[in-house]
Formats: sequence, C-alpha cells, structure tokens
Amino acid sequence: MRRRALIGGGIAVSALAAWGFGPPLYYAAITETRAGAVLSAPEALAKVQAGEILLVDVRRPEEWAATGRPEGSVALDMRRADFTEELRRIAGGSGKPVALICARGVRSARVANRLVEAGFTEVSDVAEGMLGSLAGPGWLARGLPVERPEAAQ
Repeated sequence: MRRRALIGGGIAVSALAAWGFGPPLYYAAITETRAGAVLSAPEALAKVQAGEILLVDVRRPEEWAATGRPEGSVALDMRRADFTEELRRIAGGSGKPVALICARGVRSARVANRLVEAGFTEVSDVAEGMLGSLAGPGWLARGLPVERPEAAQ
C-alpha cells in the first residue's frame, strides 16, 4: 500500500511538472513567504563591498569549515539561544541593514521572518544561498569570494 502511495505521488508530481507547476510548486511547499527583500548573491556581495549591509551567514560551524563563508560576512549560528540578541548587538553596532545567507535559502528565509517579528526593520535574504536553489546558482557556483573564519561565533 505504501509503495502504491509513493508511486501515485510521483505520478502526480510528474503530471504537475508537465503542466508547468513543477519546481516552483515544490519549492513553495518547502519554503515560506519571505518577510524582507531578496538579494542575489552578486547583489549581496556588491552591497557588502560598498559597506551597505551586514551579511550574516546563519549556517552551522561545520558548514563554514566545509565551504568557507561569504567574504565580508559575519558567522553567527542560527541555533544559538541568544541569536537574536547577539545579532541585535552586532547590527546595532554596524548601523547597517541585515542580509542573511544559509546553504540554500530555506533557513535564512525562516530566520528573516523571525527577525522581522522581533522588530528588525531592514532584513534581506540571499535566497540562492551558498549552494544554490531555484532562486539562483549560489555563491559558490558563481565563483564569489569566500573566507575561512578563524573564530566562528
């Protein structure tokens, strides 16, 4: 019975894809609406280099170690109990709008929504992330600069 359900589900997804509802429908099902603006990876890099945003990599330390993090970004693990308070401290000190990046844009969208609920007013999401998503190929595939954090937070 389970096998039939899986096969039936696969057929339904294939049918939707054939009618043009494929990846966007699937992507909408696994993400949530973004409260802030969306930036491409090149846009985020340009804004970091111009000093216009604080780019925060919200992934885990082992992810930073594996791929590096975007050049000019701050490493801040979203799982920290004091994440919002620490980001408020860092962002308040910089006086810049905040942009978030993760691996594929799902976690950063969720964190952006949480931050807007917590009172942050200028939050953006790099929706393609480091590894790429339907929003774009990702920071790494675009060949954008990365750095290895010495002491990740």
